[in-house]
Amino acid sequence: MTKKAIITGISGQDGSYLAELLLQKGYEVHGIIRRHSTPATSRIDHIFSDLHLHYGDVTDASSMSNIIDEVKPDEIYHLAAQSHVRTSFDVPVYTAQATGIGTLNILEAIKGKGIKFYQASSSELYGGVYNTATNETVPFYPRSPYAISKQFAYWSTVNHRRAYETFACNGILFNHESPRRGETFVTKKIVKAAVRISRGLQDKLFLGNLDAKRDWGFAGDYVEAMYLMLQHMFPDDYVVATGVAHSVRDFLDAAFGSLNLNWAEHVEIDSRLFRPTEVDILIGDASKAKRVLNWEPKVKFNELVDMMIRAELEMA
Repeated sequence: MTKKAIITGISGQDGSYLAELLLQKGYEVHGIIRRHSTPATSRIDHIFSDLHLHYGDVTDASSMSNIIDEVKPDEIYHLAAQSHVRTSFDVPVYTAQATGIGTLNILEAIKGKGIKFYQASSSELYGGVYNTATNETVPFYPRSPYAISKQFAYWSTVNHRRAYETFACNGILFNHESPRRGETFVTKKIVKAAVRISRGLQDKLFLGNLDAKRDWGFAGDYVEAMYLMLQHMFPDDYVVATGVAHSVRDFLDAAFGSLNLNWAEHVEIDSRLFRPTEVDILIGDASKAKRVLNWEPKVKFNELVDMMIRAELEMA
């Protein structure tokens, strides 16, 4: 029988790659999207006719329950959230509702129904207080409303697994990028600005903390880990990462350097882009995912930057 999957946040970066993967594996793919006055499905337009889309909102428990009861999925991949860390300081209550309570709404809707559940957790849970690679045993230290909300979602997932025997997994994903990354995220901002500057369409790029280090991987690799978690015999929690950290300066070097530009001539620091509580470094240890799920990343850092630059050049 054909498996059915629901993806919340299907129109986002990860949702679009995951939808492609599940379609390739023969799934009937359902996605939940919010109603917008302007279309917000550009990342899935190329597979639009193969998808079953439903209007809903994770903050609305009744809409989630109704969609789940209608579709009767085998698996749910919960990716929807207010996912911008800096913005979470400006809208902390909404972030808590969408990112934290939204997860609990779905968990409550699937309780006792035998549906497998994937929760998109985040490396921001660790808060950048560790200078070495963190794994699943390292205590959390959230340093933003976004991270605090993700911690609520994480432990809600664990609690439903233990209390109600729900097949529920947390994927603690470290930073993952792609040509489909949203334009408010620093990697996309850098790539887009570098290409525009190379074409004479822009002169300056305003950024915050250039010394922040992140473990950057390719989103297309990371959605494979999501899928593998729900195919394993037992539910568990996994770090998904490359194990290598690079600074924002490194990303600037790679992106601008590929276009023979000196980023220092174009980048200016804007103090408004700093977080009230900074996270200096995030680096993950995905050895458990490699050992148990046979997963490891394929795309290296420089390949990722080149991929994003090439895609931006094609768009330009």
